[in-house]
Amino acid sequence: MKKIIFTLLCLFSISATFSQTDISGTVKDKAGVPITGANLLIVGSTSGVTSDFDGNYSFSTSLEGTQTIKISYLGYESQEKAVTLDGNPITLDFVLQEGGNSLDEVVLTASATFRSQKEIPMSISSLKQKEITKLSANSQADILRSIPGITAEGGGGETASNVFVRGLPSGGQYVFNPLQYDGMPLMSTFGLNSSAHDVYARPDIGFKGVEFVRGGAAVLYGAGSVAGIINYTSKTGDSNDENIINVEWANQGRLKTDFYTGGKLGGEDSNTYYAFTGFVRKDDGPIDTGLPTKGVQFRANIKKKFENGSFTVHGQFINDNAQFIMPLPLDGNRKRIAGNDGDEVEQLLSGELANTSFLTPGGVYESPIEDGVSTQGGYLMADFNYNFSDDLKFKSKVKYANYKHNFALYVGGNGDNNNPITLNEYVDNVAPGNLGFTAQYQGTSTAINGSDLVVDNLHIDRLRPMTDYSGEASLTKTLEVTNGTHNITGGFFLARTEAEDVNYQYRVLSEFNNNPKLVNLSYVDAGGNDVTFSTGGLYNRIGMTSNRFLSQNKSAFYLTDEMVFDKWRFDVGFRIENTEGTFNDGNIVESQVYDDTSLTPELANVNFADGSFTRANVSATDWAVSLAGLYKLNDKVNLYANFSKGFFFPQIRGFAPIATGVTGSKYDSERIIQFETGAKIGTEKLKGSIAAYYVGLSDRIKIDQGFSNGTLVDLFRSDQSTRTIGLEATYDWAFAENFNLRGSATYQAHEITKNERTDLVANTTTTVDEGNELARQPNFIGALGVYFDDSNWDALFSLNYTGSKFAADNNNVELDAITIARLGAGYEFNVGDKDSDDTLRLGFSVFNLFNDEGVTEGDPRNINQQGDAEFFFGRPILPRRFFLTATFNF
Repeated sequence: MKKIIFTLLCLFSISATFSQTDISGTVKDKAGVPITGANLLIVGSTSGVTSDFDGNYSFSTSLEGTQTIKISYLGYESQEKAVTLDGNPITLDFVLQEGGNSLDEVVLTASATFRSQKEIPMSISSLKQKEITKLSANSQADILRSIPGITAEGGGGETASNVFVRGLPSGGQYVFNPLQYDGMPLMSTFGLNSSAHDVYARPDIGFKGVEFVRGGAAVLYGAGSVAGIINYTSKTGDSNDENIINVEWANQGRLKTDFYTGGKLGGEDSNTYYAFTGFVRKDDGPIDTGLPTKGVQFRANIKKKFENGSFTVHGQFINDNAQFIMPLPLDGNRKRIAGNDGDEVEQLLSGELANTSFLTPGGVYESPIEDGVSTQGGYLMADFNYNFSDDLKFKSKVKYANYKHNFALYVGGNGDNNNPITLNEYVDNVAPGNLGFTAQYQGTSTAINGSDLVVDNLHIDRLRPMTDYSGEASLTKTLEVTNGTHNITGGFFLARTEAEDVNYQYRVLSEFNNNPKLVNLSYVDAGGNDVTFSTGGLYNRIGMTSNRFLSQNKSAFYLTDEMVFDKWRFDVGFRIENTEGTFNDGNIVESQVYDDTSLTPELANVNFADGSFTRANVSATDWAVSLAGLYKLNDKVNLYANFSKGFFFPQIRGFAPIATGVTGSKYDSERIIQFETGAKIGTEKLKGSIAAYYVGLSDRIKIDQGFSNGTLVDLFRSDQSTRTIGLEATYDWAFAENFNLRGSATYQAHEITKNERTDLVANTTTTVDEGNELARQPNFIGALGVYFDDSNWDALFSLNYTGSKFAADNNNVELDAITIARLGAGYEFNVGDKDSDDTLRLGFSVFNLFNDEGVTEGDPRNINQQGDAEFFFGRPILPRRFFLTATFNF
């Protein structure tokens, strides 16, 4: 390590004297409005700069002779101009036209320098904010679904989307692909509380757009990721004031107002800029649960620009509650079942459970079920950039995040009688030989018909506050050599994450209907005793089932070189990382273990914490390397290949502490090998890419949850290895004026090569499922859409296809393919006087146009489901939904 650091310092100290040429000018659009952040580069080198807030730019270079300067900016056509560098100052002004080749768009993620997608030897996709706004997304899954190699499931509602990348095994919650805002992860560590990253923030219109970087090079920078990074980049204010209001209406009671305002703070000579964005919303959907989705998010940044850099402070505040839809009983054909009222049942969460509370030995427990997925809190981040010179640049970010986060899971139809059965059958099951019963709906005196359907349910409150401290700093030195340049970057990333994993559970009896009524049941048992079975719908107040406090530290150092030569680009990088974690597991007991006759029957079996803890520490260190190359075959085609050896530190919560350490195998990193090769194509009419890839993962620790004695627990821990090979293509064909055909296609063959599964209840280990396909990973994923845009009118019709996939690693149940169609259109026109730049766009969008009812997943907590069973637990995709939008720019 000392040698590496010494070598890096030596490289940074190298300097040479050459004849310098100063180049300066302006960048504007066709209306004369300055463009901020346009990327200017001398082709074949890394000499260049980005335009400032007034569209001005200036830089110096030691290159000589005839050179070509290329300018590119997201959403605009690239331009090139030839210049002669001889030491005399040069002034070049550019006027950019809208449109442009997506492969020329500048990439900000997983790269130390500004480069276009066409010049980076890895797979990258991007989506502009304007496109996201038109989409009227139900969830993060709607935004990511069109990205090749991604399976995105949004059947649970607006938050906690399941995202799977290139045949890798996971529960889907951003395990191998962290969600980032402005280059820093929303949560630095995986697996402390198993909450998906998108519960901590929501997309809004204050972003420039989102980038998704796939492949092993993503492990090098920042927090690192073995499979990819999802990064949203915020708008920052500039010299031209900008204000946007977007109002969105939809069926199921949706009303959401987004806003953005940005501009200059102070007078004309000020170099301080602001941006403020956010939303306020209320929604009864996308599936009506009887409990609302409601809340706000505000984000802001203030940027101070000075001669050699900038300092930006970002902040977020969120107080948002989103209802979450869990799998429910379907019929043997995996279709929704009609309830007692004759309507198909879409969900079993009851609004009558709001404000539920019950007594425990530790006091009254008040359930936050009404809040669904609730997030309160926010983050502060400071971003500092300083250029010591044109060839020596420093970047750093420091972030603090704190959230009070609850995750209410209402698992409809899970219990001893988890399938809908008549009330008469239910009572016979729970009280064989009973002498009669009385059943009424909660809060009424109305008796229930014995032929009506009822069902057992489980509610789980996951109380998961989280605090995250993280920081990154890097130094980039540009070295110009005879036939090219080197961009050498050394940096480090530090983080500490603290989280709680406290669970409460209770069981509920309800009718089988949408937004069902709760059932109060009493009976006379076979011995003639009066028995109260359920009160307020609750028939088993299980109480506390988890009382965990976890923390994890990470520290990493990386060293990379992004090389540019005549026709070649090379990226090489190395990263070493250490993690240390602490697991505090609180002991849970049943009150009946104490011989206390004063306890009421309601308290007799309610679990609670006795105050004792078992603690353990874990640590691991691993390294990653990435090698990539790109060859410019001609002006239209670039060939590339990359290889990486990476690592992933498994979830600490999968290693329960014991007095001498942790249970299970030794805590160690999971290793991943990736290889990709392909071509990137960019012509006037057609742009796209084609690639082949391989992904191999070794010693993956996988946790399966299930039910033991009526309580949801960790049932199995598997030591798993997998292998995936795939082919991937993207295309964007301008087949007529203002018309484009866009899409992607991915085929992947994946296999479990090792699977040693430990039963955590029986403490036995067996080898299972080897040779099977991975759970919830399709073999084919595709997207196809026709898009029209003539600056006033825009329209789209798109299809997202997810091929058939198995519900679990045992491959017992194959879920049918799903096709989600979307239709949308809008018209944008000027408002105000004839010289006004103010615009209004009126639009509509329809999600799941043909109302496909395909099942996105089986019940992940019941991995032994059979395909020929009378009932199947699954989560269908969200139903058809209509959106109307009005977007006002002024």
